[in-house]
Amino acid sequence: MTAAEILAELKPLAKESYKKTLLNHGIAEPVLGVSIEELKKIQKRVKHDYQLALDLYDTGIYDAMYLAGLIADDARMTKKDLQRWVEKAGGALCGYTVPWVAAGSKHGWELALKWIESKKETIATAGWTTLVSLMSIKDDEELDMAKLKELLQRVEKTIHDAPHTVRYAMNTFVIGLGTYVKPLAEPAMKAAKTIGQVTVDMGKTACKVPYAPDYIKKVQQRGSVGKKRKSAKC
Repeated sequence: MTAAEILAELKPLAKESYKKTLLNHGIAEPVLGVSIEELKKIQKRVKHDYQLALDLYDTGIYDAMYLAGLIADDARMTKKDLQRWVEKAGGALCGYTVPWVAAGSKHGWELALKWIESKKETIATAGWTTLVSLMSIKDDEELDMAKLKELLQRVEKTIHDAPHTVRYAMNTFVIGLGTYVKPLAEPAMKAAKTIGQVTVDMGKTACKVPYAPDYIKKVQQRGSVGKKRKSAKC
């Protein structure tokens, strides 16, 4: 299939009410308003298609870009591909789509460390969230514990002064350490308590910033600390 054919398929699936919800969550135009449920039906049929994913992302249409992340052949994504994607990302694309694909590629760790240093809020957000995605799918033995601990200390000191979406991503990073990385679960809980409640402008939504200590505690009570996922995508 081609990107044009996919777009022709998406347009009749768009709903104005869902588009309004997306706009309220900070998604920028152009956006059609196709639900993730409908996008996943296409994902199930297409599975993975490297070139189609690139073409869909290049349309600049949010729904197509989100679908691109779902069908991307992560292993084939180059650093150039991922850098181009992150520079175009906004909203959920920098918080979910690009980090998911980056984490599944061979370049996730390197790019995450590069992106968190960016002065551009969306790119820094993608960097921190890529780290979370990596923690969720990589065995602890594959992770650089010393670097993660260093980054945890950095978050503890700087989170409340970070830009809004970066602040949210940093909070997610602390939660990710506390839930996915068993050796650093206790330091993450300690840092979470020191950080306290993180406040972020959530725009025209009822969404709230998770309180990290409570979130980590629930995972501990379930006995699920350190449990990994097969894929960062969901």
